[in-house]
Amino acid sequence: MTDPFIIETNRLTRDFKSVRAVNELTLSVASGELFGLVGPDGAGKTTTLRLLAGLLDITDGEASVLGFDLKEKAESIKSHTGYMAQQFSLYGELSVMENLQFFAELFDVDQKDSAERTERLLTFAGLTEFKERRAANLSGGMQKKLALACTLIHEPELLLLDEPTTGVDPISRREFWNILTELHLQGTTILVSTPYMDEADRCSRVGLMYAGKLVECDSPQKIREKLEGEIIEIQPEDWQKALKTVTGLNGVREVQTYGESIHLLVDSGKRRLPEIERVLRKAKVPYRNIRIAPARMEEAFISLIRKLEA
Repeated sequence: MTDPFIIETNRLTRDFKSVRAVNELTLSVASGELFGLVGPDGAGKTTTLRLLAGLLDITDGEASVLGFDLKEKAESIKSHTGYMAQQFSLYGELSVMENLQFFAELFDVDQKDSAERTERLLTFAGLTEFKERRAANLSGGMQKKLALACTLIHEPELLLLDEPTTGVDPISRREFWNILTELHLQGTTILVSTPYMDEADRCSRVGLMYAGKLVECDSPQKIREKLEGEIIEIQPEDWQKALKTVTGLNGVREVQTYGESIHLLVDSGKRRLPEIERVLRKAKVPYRNIRIAPARMEEAFISLIRKLEA
């Protein structure tokens, strides 16, 4: 019987001198899953991905990828996986086509297969009309798509993507995720780290990392359901005065700010909404809109982090 898990770790640990970057991480990723790894800077996401890609030695614990023990056979997994680092790591002086050809040769892709895959990936990534352009002269979004195309040239069973859309514009981010979704639907297993909660919402499951540990792991819907209360969203005219007025009110468990909006985590939206409206009117704090809003991953994420830091 085939093992349903592509990735399995047990108390996986990695130290850098006096710093424990990954702290006894136990994680399983199923075949065909689109798994999101989220967490603040310094949580250990990049180190985890580099460990799983066989690029770092394990300090302690165990890990296997595609059935290969990372302590014993880290090199063996590299031909079966595609790893994409945060920073642009292609050859800027080479054209789009030349980069794809280089990576095809690096992974010993047959010449006939290489030609067919290159054309398909150029079309897939929307880079056909830019194939003669130097990589250094591409926009940030195009560079990311080229990096993904090069990562896919040897048709890996597993993709490990480290914050692949950081620093690119919203349209390029959406296009990149459309490509990932298509790959996921084709059966490719994907582990992606991201700082964007809307991207985490597109994953099958999400793991929240904090201080090197996996502190929450579930579907986006189940994680949103872990919020202890409901969300009331206020769009005030005077943001600072509104914030001061609603902070500390009965039933308000948390206050989160998003641009000019204020999101309150309350024990009961139906009960607290009219109370908060009365308080705002009494304090002469005008607002454009106030409503009970659906909980988002972002609110759940911030709430969980605050509890850990408390």
